[in-house]
Amino acid sequence: MEIINFVKMNKTFLRFLIIIGALVFPFNLEANSPYEVTSPDGSIKVSVNIDEEISWILSMNGGCIAGPQAVALDLGQNGVLGKDPVLRKYFVESENEIIKTNLYRKYEIIDNYNELHLEFENNYKIIFRAYNEGVAYRFKTSFEKDIVVNTEKAQFIFPGAETVFVPYIHYPYGRYQTSFESTYDVLKMSEIQPDSLIISPLMVKTKNGLSVVVTEADLEDYPGMFFKVNEKADGFDPEFANYPLEEKQGGHNNLQSRVTKRADYIADTEGERVFPWRVFAVAESDYELLDNDLVYKLAAPSRVEDTSWIKPGKVAWDWWNAWNLYDVDFKAGINTTTYKYYVDFAASKGVEYVILDEGWSESTNLLKTIPEIDLKEIVNYAKGKGVGIVLWAGWLPLSRQMDEVMEKYARMGIKGYKIDFMDRDDQKMVNFYYRAARKAAESKQFVLFHGSYKPTGLQRTYPNVLTFEGVYGLEQMKGTDYKDMPRHDVTLPYIRMLAGPMDYTPGAMDNANFVNWRSIYEDPMSQGTRCHQLAMYIVYDSPFSMLCDNPSDYLREPESIDFIASVPTVFDATVPLAGEAGEYVAIARRKESNWYVGAMTNWTGRQVILDFSFLDKDKKYEATIFADGINANTAANDYVRKVMVLDSDTRLPIDMKNGGGWAAVIKEIE
Repeated sequence: MEIINFVKMNKTFLRFLIIIGALVFPFNLEANSPYEVTSPDGSIKVSVNIDEEISWILSMNGGCIAGPQAVALDLGQNGVLGKDPVLRKYFVESENEIIKTNLYRKYEIIDNYNELHLEFENNYKIIFRAYNEGVAYRFKTSFEKDIVVNTEKAQFIFPGAETVFVPYIHYPYGRYQTSFESTYDVLKMSEIQPDSLIISPLMVKTKNGLSVVVTEADLEDYPGMFFKVNEKADGFDPEFANYPLEEKQGGHNNLQSRVTKRADYIADTEGERVFPWRVFAVAESDYELLDNDLVYKLAAPSRVEDTSWIKPGKVAWDWWNAWNLYDVDFKAGINTTTYKYYVDFAASKGVEYVILDEGWSESTNLLKTIPEIDLKEIVNYAKGKGVGIVLWAGWLPLSRQMDEVMEKYARMGIKGYKIDFMDRDDQKMVNFYYRAARKAAESKQFVLFHGSYKPTGLQRTYPNVLTFEGVYGLEQMKGTDYKDMPRHDVTLPYIRMLAGPMDYTPGAMDNANFVNWRSIYEDPMSQGTRCHQLAMYIVYDSPFSMLCDNPSDYLREPESIDFIASVPTVFDATVPLAGEAGEYVAIARRKESNWYVGAMTNWTGRQVILDFSFLDKDKKYEATIFADGINANTAANDYVRKVMVLDSDTRLPIDMKNGGGWAAVIKEIE
């Protein structure tokens, strides 16, 4: 259960002081423009100007980062909120809370901010929130009846933009239908395709060395935000998918729904509501972004009262390795015997779950298993071994059968669902996510979303949502000619991972260098070294983490699988150590008294000095280290395992080969 402790002046008392002050010294609204709010440490400032429109500027240490940029909300017959605005009142309040969670990359999250409220005539207000690590704003409306949102105006203007990490959208089935799985092109603003659609989050690096990640949070009953190039300034405008009016079933195995007709508005929603936060995460050094919690903090608090039944962990996965078992006496495939073997493997290594991916049921009927699968037998067998079973589900059949499916399989003992192929983020699809999360919670089951848009904080609101895809992950190595995966791997933590957990599906045991790598669908391999793969279990956030390779391969690599199985999927603390987007990353995480450190590099080998001052002083630690072997540049499977003693004074140079990595489990010496 999420717990919030108030550790500073509470809101009610602060508002009382503001109201009393306003009565004694009434605000002169004209004289107070621009209206300002600063971060608690004073480094970040938001300045809002109110004239014929509402615009704002984001600055840091006195220098402009973004803006001026206008905001408005077109509600059709209810007017354009932000056009010819009339300010009624304003106030600033502060908050300093500790959010506690046991399903995240840290146990305690400091939620410290200052907040500017601007209340206007015509039943709306805009809230600007300033943190030490960035800012966010949102609209709030108070209409008695439902409203229709024609469009939302927002601008993301960066006058000092140097380069942008651009994840172009790929939409073969329509402009807004995409798996949200993209690599990053590093471009000048002038090089971005003017007709392109871009996925959020994206990152802008400014000429004065700052990094800004732009995304959204608390997306509910509203479409997700894409970006397109602003034609008049260095920056971006948002674009939203209009509400779907007509859909046609089709796509992969008839599991998808293609929108064939859309309305001329983006949302039909309640008149009294808050709208999604527009988020700007700001860092002076890239590695600070590795520990940025803005999206989580801005999300609505948990709606699941009791979360004790939600068990994070790892899962043995079947699809990536194509059920390629060997050294067995049965025909491997989608059948009961194969999954009992996966269960035996998981139980022997302490892996908490086994997933049955696509193929266990009829394609469009999740209530009917194929003849080769005795699901009840598999579940009971796994229960006897202490292993949970998770089922894959196409979103469309699940949407149509949700009550029956979740009630039936909850009774059987199924722990959760991997829901796939949504490939949209219009209002209707966003609402499906909430419905699935809510219904699964009622059944005490968890979900992970594949074919999904990026996280926007749903994992806080419904903690049984453990992870999301929405990432160009290891599964792409089964059918692509893309050969720069290590660079992509060390870009994700700074941009996509800032939005929330990501199901990259790591753990390949067949590793290859740049020259030797081939895309093989039935017997895939990864790009980069073995230690690059091992480090992912520490570097990447995912409370539900896949083991992509097959049990036969893992059993022939006992040191690697034992290491993977030993790394938790949620932590008590996270400490960024070093890194630069697209170049390399190093991070430390703590669970109870143990520390886990992971580092990865792109195709450029490098030496990095790790600072272990995060360890407790006056204590000694034993580190079990996995490092690239001397021949890892040519034989990517090559690694060395060694044990050494560390303390808080240790400064350790580590060598990572091309596409390499480094990983360690660090335990206190009693």
